[in-house]
Amino acid sequence: MALTLRRNRDGDLTPLAAMLRNADIPLLNPNAKVPFDEVEWRNKWLGDREDVSFYLSDVAGQDVGFFALREGIGPEVRHLTYVYLAEEARGGAAAELTERVEQAALELGALVLTLKVETDNAPAFNAYLSAGYEELSRRQGMALMRLDLETRQGA
Repeated sequence: MALTLRRNRDGDLTPLAAMLRNADIPLLNPNAKVPFDEVEWRNKWLGDREDVSFYLSDVAGQDVGFFALREGIGPEVRHLTYVYLAEEARGGAAAELTERVEQAALELGALVLTLKVETDNAPAFNAYLSAGYEELSRRQGMALMRLDLETRQGA
C-alpha cells in the first residue's frame, strides 16, 4: 500500500472523525470521550503549540491514517502520539507508516524520535522494533522506545 503524507496545517480533525470508529477511540486515546469530540481533541489532546499532526492517504486519495508529533526536549526530539490506521489500511502497512513518521519528523528538524507503545500490542511493538527503534524501558504495560534519526541518515 502506498501511503501519502499530508501535514495537517489547519488543525482539521474532520477527516480523523470520519475514519475513526467509536470502538477505536479508547485504543487511540483511553482518556478521550466517545464519541469523538473535535473540540476536546483540539483543546486537550492536540492543543500544544508544538503539536503537529499528519494524515496518511491511500492511492485513491482516501484518508486512512493519522498521527501527531509532539515536541520533546527541544525541537530536535519529537514524540510520536495518537497513531491511527483505519482497519482497511492495517495489515502490511506498518513499515510504510513508520517510514512516513520518520519522514515527517525529519521535515520538522528532529534528530530523535520517541514513542510509547503498549507491550501487549504485538503488531505495533514489533513494527517499531523492525523499523529500528530501541526499547529504553518498560513501565505499567508500556514500552518507551527511541529511534536515532541522525544515525539512520548517516547510514
